[in-house]
Amino acid sequence: MSNPDITTWPPAAAANTTEPWLNLPLLLAVGRGVRGVCPNCGRSPLFIGFLRVVSACPTCPAPLGQVRADDMPPYVVIALVGHIAVASVLVLESLVTLSVAAECAIVLPLATAAAFALIRPVKGGVVGLMLKLGVLSPDPRL
Repeated sequence: MSNPDITTWPPAAAANTTEPWLNLPLLLAVGRGVRGVCPNCGRSPLFIGFLRVVSACPTCPAPLGQVRADDMPPYVVIALVGHIAVASVLVLESLVTLSVAAECAIVLPLATAAAFALIRPVKGGVVGLMLKLGVLSPDPRL
C-alpha cells in the first residue's frame, strides 16, 4: 500500500511554464549566447551595442536585462588570452632570438585583438548560463 502523504525525493521535474528558459538544455542556452542571440528562443539579437544586453527579448518573455554578467566575462577572457599569450611567448623564445621590445611588439597587439574578439561571445555565453540557472537581478536598472 502506498501512502499519499509520503513524497519521493528528488521530486519529479515539472516543466516550468512561467519561466521557460529554466527548461533549456545548458549547452543550448550557452551556445545561443555565444552566437549573440537570445538564449531562450535563439531568434532575436542579444546585444544592442558592443556589450550592452537588451532589456528583454522582443520575441519571447526572457528578461535578458535582469542578467548581471558583470565581472565573469573579463575574468574568463583574461584567463584564455593570458594562457595563449604566455604560450606564444614561450614558443617564440624557443624558435627565434628577439629583443624584449620586438616580442612585445608582436605579442601585445595579438593579445589585445584576441581579447576584443573573445569578450562579446564570452559575455553572451555567460548571459546564457546565468539565464538558464535563473540567476537574475530583481531590478533591471541595477
